[in-house]
Amino acid sequence: MNLPNKLTVLRCLMTPLFLLLMLWEFPFHYAAALLVFIAASLTDLIDGKLARKRGQVTNLGKFLDPLADKMLTTAAFIGFVQILPSNSIPWAVMLILAREFAVVSVRLMAAKDGVVVAASFSGKLKTVMQMVAIIYMLVFYQAMRIPFFRDLPGLEKWGGYAGMLFIWISVAATVVSGIQYIWALRGYFKED
Repeated sequence: MNLPNKLTVLRCLMTPLFLLLMLWEFPFHYAAALLVFIAASLTDLIDGKLARKRGQVTNLGKFLDPLADKMLTTAAFIGFVQILPSNSIPWAVMLILAREFAVVSVRLMAAKDGVVVAASFSGKLKTVMQMVAIIYMLVFYQAMRIPFFRDLPGLEKWGGYAGMLFIWISVAATVVSGIQYIWALRGYFKED
């Protein structure tokens, strides 16, 4: 359990706190959730760099890092189902979860042969796109709680449209990366 892996575990532990702050109504709760989300996201950036710099890349880290990312981003999207008025959010979450279940399943099949599948570039890009969408939505929803921003003409409407665009771009990146993982590991679907 080296420092990079401890940071990854910390990200897992921060996820329930993030979701609690996101959903629990109190003044500036979206801002508090945003701070926890950013802190957790920074552990994602730091743990990988530390592991490579110190030569501490481990199979445990290769397994835990994408799991921690999935926990954090999925918690946010599940929270959005609760707070966003759009009927398309459950569909976005369903596509994200379907991709995550599919990739985890393929990783488990590979693991039975002793192969640990590390995150690919498209998987990392997917995570970044999801994090951008989540950060935007948290900033936007907190801004809508402040009278100055709430009273700006058109901000709620156009800011909401921009948020949905960010979410659906992240969903597209999620689906594409899922297809790439499954295609790259398609050999595990063949009969022995």
